[in-house]
Amino acid sequence: MLVTACPGQGAQKAGFLTSWLELPGFSTTLGTLADASGIDLRTHGTESDDATITDTAIAQPLLVAAAIASFTEIFGDDLQTDIVAGHSVGEIGAAAIAGILSPAQAMTLVQARGAAMADAAGAAASGMAAVVGGDPDGVLTAITDAGLEPANVNGGGQTVAAGASERIEEFAANPPDRARVIPLKVAGAFHTSFMSPASDAVAATAKTLSPQDPSVTILTNSDGTAVPSGADYLDLLVSQVTNPVRWDRCQETLLASGVTGILELVPGGTLTGLAKRAMKGVEVFPVKSADDIEAAREFVRAHAGA
Repeated sequence: MLVTACPGQGAQKAGFLTSWLELPGFSTTLGTLADASGIDLRTHGTESDDATITDTAIAQPLLVAAAIASFTEIFGDDLQTDIVAGHSVGEIGAAAIAGILSPAQAMTLVQARGAAMADAAGAAASGMAAVVGGDPDGVLTAITDAGLEPANVNGGGQTVAAGASERIEEFAANPPDRARVIPLKVAGAFHTSFMSPASDAVAATAKTLSPQDPSVTILTNSDGTAVPSGADYLDLLVSQVTNPVRWDRCQETLLASGVTGILELVPGGTLTGLAKRAMKGVEVFPVKSADDIEAAREFVRAHAGA
């Protein structure tokens, strides 16, 4: 059984779409998605530096477009996935793959989301830090005691704390027992109350869309369960802006479902890295360059429907 995973913000790297844009089909798809978002995705995926594509308003549309276009290129008309799941903004790419949103609708939503979250991040000094190791329950308690919020519970011994910048600094200086705290280079405290100003803008855009029920099983970051209704999934995408990403629960659901392979769409590596630690025995394939396409297709054939 195969799950196709869409990575979230932070996975992007300068030039990560260069090899893909040599493919006519990918280039055409990306151009259509760029038109829908009003953002020059071609330039940002090939020429822009890391600092430029770290900008939330650019990173989020770029990642969603990369997931949609690479899925189209790899799966074509003849291959299928059993389950799809996205991490954070990757959930919007997953919604397009599952047929809940059209690709154009997905780009409309992610453009509004990225811009609104960038504005919210600029309204107050906030940040995030990865907590690696330690007792999971003890880490969550320590995050709360530090006046922070658990933005991502990723499993595999990784949790991300978020909140006011000064509290992140204090937390990093006094980590939980047997854990390391690593401040992250992000614009703000995503998936926390600091993003509340962005919620209304994302909700307003969501109301203009026409979600369909998914054509393939899709998991939600809210609690890791499968969501059969497109309308419900869209509501969850809106609430996700201020709520934590429970990728640990998504992984638990995948294990319980008997998943044998995880294909992580471009830029792959982050979610398959987590899976190696939390989903022992499940094969992984991080898609990184266009050179991976044929091997990725073989991986899909080996696991889909198994």
